[in-house]
Amino acid sequence: MLETESNKPTKKSGQVTIVDLAKHLGISVATVSRALNDKSDISPLTRKAVLDAAVELDYKPNLLAQSLNKGKTNTIGVVIPNVELPFFATALAEMQRVALRSGYRVIVCHSGESEEIEVLNTETLIACRVDGILLSHAKETNSFDHIKHVIDKGIAIVNFDRVCNEIDTAKVIHEDFKGSFCLVEHLIEQGCKKIGIMLGPEKFYISQIRLAGYKAALEKHGIALSTDYIVYSEMKKNDGTRVFDYFMSLPNPPDGIFTMLSRNAIEMMVEAKKRKMIIPEEIAFVGFGDDALAEFFEPSLTVFNHFPAKVGEAAINMLIENIDKKESFLPYTQAITGELIVRNSSLKNGIS
Repeated sequence: MLETESNKPTKKSGQVTIVDLAKHLGISVATVSRALNDKSDISPLTRKAVLDAAVELDYKPNLLAQSLNKGKTNTIGVVIPNVELPFFATALAEMQRVALRSGYRVIVCHSGESEEIEVLNTETLIACRVDGILLSHAKETNSFDHIKHVIDKGIAIVNFDRVCNEIDTAKVIHEDFKGSFCLVEHLIEQGCKKIGIMLGPEKFYISQIRLAGYKAALEKHGIALSTDYIVYSEMKKNDGTRVFDYFMSLPNPPDGIFTMLSRNAIEMMVEAKKRKMIIPEEIAFVGFGDDALAEFFEPSLTVFNHFPAKVGEAAINMLIENIDKKESFLPYTQAITGELIVRNSSLKNGIS
């Protein structure tokens, strides 16, 4: 039925195709294709010969060609804005874990906080025929036509963390208002009366919601709002140092500071130590988001933990649901419950 030379095949330079397998075995391309796809009309002997040759020649299936036939690639794209932030690294690890368990491969793209690169990333993922896209927007992103393009192509999409409200997409978010409120109220309960806040860019939806939580906590406790204590930033390394210098230059410097990123609070605590300031007695610090550095820095940082692994898990499960249901999927928003973790950077009176 099937005769092949006993000599070990010479591996071709470049990628081996089913045409190469067919020539090597002396059978038709159609027979090789049916054997690789486990069709019932192929004999066990032929199937084994094809599979053995595929291993010897290091044949890898053309996933794009398969997707054209099946209408699905079992591939998910993830676009993140800043791989250096612990939140995104943790969320991405959980996304990959769930994806592999569910039979999906993951393509990761990094926008580097650039709108232009974010748009290019989505176009690349569309060209790769991914089944769905998980996306957190860059700080520069102001237009969302590329999201409309993804939807128009019939590709499932879920926003997470940094979302847009201009387009009706499925979203996984944090308790941004509640987390900000809890952190600021905690500072007030510890005796702080002059509380500074360091946010991200002013146009950021997250900045706006966390500022609203800050204002609500001040209002609840009858503390007057001072715009001198509200600072926006580009969320870069060492921004905390610059903002802390500004706060300390005020006629009435803050006695408590809340930062949108925990790493900025730690940068500020480093500067406070250089100035021989006693933390938290002279000035207290809290930050949004927990990681190992926050816990093990001295003094340890009080945070609102927004559980990045849970965000990653919820986002990819929502995306897979979107992929499976297709046109019947109705976008919805899921908020991940966070937790206030009180540590030494803010604990003035021993009451948490």
